Amino acid sequence: MPRSSDIALTLLRAGVAALLIVHGVHRLRAGGGIEGFGVFLTSQHVPFGLVVAWVLTVVEILGGLALAAGRFVRPLALWFMVELAFGIALVHAREGWFVVGGGRNGMEYSALLILCLTVIAMTAGNGKRARRG
Repeated sequence: MPRSSDIALTLLRAGVAALLIVHGVHRLRAGGGIEGFGVFLTSQHVPFGLVVAWVLTVVEILGGLALAAGRFVRPLALWFMVELAFGIALVHAREGWFVVGGGRNGMEYSALLILCLTVIAMTAGNGKRARRG
């Protein structure tokens, strides 16, 4: 029987994955979403901005699904932490800390996701039972 801490970590991983998936799907479905993101990345001197926008979107969706399923947890958590850190550097830091209330579009949400992904990466595999030969 799974321990409550294992269930909690699974819920955290699945919940964070769901947020990332929704983010990618929204960008995919929004009019001009990926193209607009690519233009923004290019304006920030990111080489091949449109290609990077597509890669980020696909990884958010497919990588998010894999993360939710408990596959490739550590590398995906690291990928998403780096992606979110770049988002902070390129967009959110200049807007301040608060997403709403004390400001708008700040970095608090991204910082919380990075913290959650750190916990997910550090505890990946802790809920698996050792196989006996």
